[in-house]
Amino acid sequence: MTVYSNKRRRASTTTVSATEAAKNFGEIVDRVREAGVAYVVERKGRPVAEIAPVSRRRCSLGELMAWLEARRALPEAYTSSVETHVEAANRPRVPESRWER
Repeated sequence: MTVYSNKRRRASTTTVSATEAAKNFGEIVDRVREAGVAYVVERKGRPVAEIAPVSRRRCSLGELMAWLEARRALPEAYTSSVETHVEAANRPRVPESRWER
């Protein structure tokens, strides 16, 4: 399981204008991916966006189980309704015998 977080490790941060970012977007994305460089995009001298690497955090099976156990259980009426609809959707549409109708 991969979890995305807001905590980022950056090699460096560079500031670019919105016009420059638009003209060189592909190159900027390549530098973000390859070198871990983060870009702060400015419009009229004010920062408006950030293009930065996404950090990934992996969790263990035990952490996943703890997270799932901490979630609230679904209402019984809902789970029963879902099971009924799944069974209906999975019924064979063609009779097993071609003589059955």
